[in-house]
Amino acid sequence: MSRAFVKESDDDLVAGELPERPLSSHANYVTPYGLDQLQARVRELSESHEQLKRQAEEDSIAKQKLREVERDLRYFNAQLERAIVVDPAGQPGDEVRFGALVTIIDEDGKAQRFSIVGDDEADVAAGKISWASPLAKAMIGAKVGDVVKWRRPAGDMEVEIAEARYPETT
Repeated sequence: MSRAFVKESDDDLVAGELPERPLSSHANYVTPYGLDQLQARVRELSESHEQLKRQAEEDSIAKQKLREVERDLRYFNAQLERAIVVDPAGQPGDEVRFGALVTIIDEDGKAQRFSIVGDDEADVAAGKISWASPLAKAMIGAKVGDVVKWRRPAGDMEVEIAEARYPETT
């Protein structure tokens, strides 16, 4: 059927193209800093929502942005409700757990450092990986000196845990 015979406005089409942000099926562990980030994001989105609500009546761009903010607000509120705070200071110092700052040495002798954090806090470029990532899963439970197998799409790699420590939290 031709689009000419369908009674939908362009705004309805745009609204239909905005998928929900998926929630992970695993637990939402967060560091205290990650919890602060989630709370700040909800506050920021709530403020944007109020501003855009006033503008959306006359502006279709603001209306679309409002839909995006509402979707993101639903996601971050759900993440906040699901948040399980894990204080790195309470983790066992002799093994890799959530919140650890871990230095690994790969098969080529190259050292890399990663913090194991929650999904929303993860940023590989900043050296923060999700606790549910393949590398973190390989490291969790290991101790300094252990060699673990990191299952990667490019092929498995063995890495040695060179250091594991927990940053101070305030």
